[in-house]
Amino acid sequence: MTQLPAPSVLLADQLCFALYAASRALTARYRPQLDEIGLTYPQYLVMMLLWEEDNQTVGQLGTRLNLDSGTLSPLLKRLTAAGLVTRHRRVEDERSVSIALTEEGRSLRERGLAISADMICALQLEANDFDALKSQLETLIDRVGTPGRATS
Repeated sequence: MTQLPAPSVLLADQLCFALYAASRALTARYRPQLDEIGLTYPQYLVMMLLWEEDNQTVGQLGTRLNLDSGTLSPLLKRLTAAGLVTRHRRVEDERSVSIALTEEGRSLRERGLAISADMICALQLEANDFDALKSQLETLIDRVGTPGRATS
């Protein structure tokens, strides 16, 4: 039988605080390199998705990033103003907006790869530990990411 941790109101006992502090530390580590290429961390996430697969809809990007269109739209407008992406209505569905990389946006991919390499070095995790941690976080997201969902 699995033994769950005891309930606590001590900050040091909270997984949520450890995740919050880790997230802030990681994001802060990204900031200087992202400043050099003129991106915020959320913009960098959008760019990574577009480097992975260009010409995605706003809805597709929002789903992958867990962001609503109210949050994503201003971010995409700033990327468009910076000349990194274009936005256009899809011919097959006028209600759908497609986001595509410009040449300038595509050219940042190598810089993104260098940022990824720096972060991997900073974490100092072996590949199997990296994969295990990522898998545990994905499980956590799946379990708590949907409000009202029953847990097993």
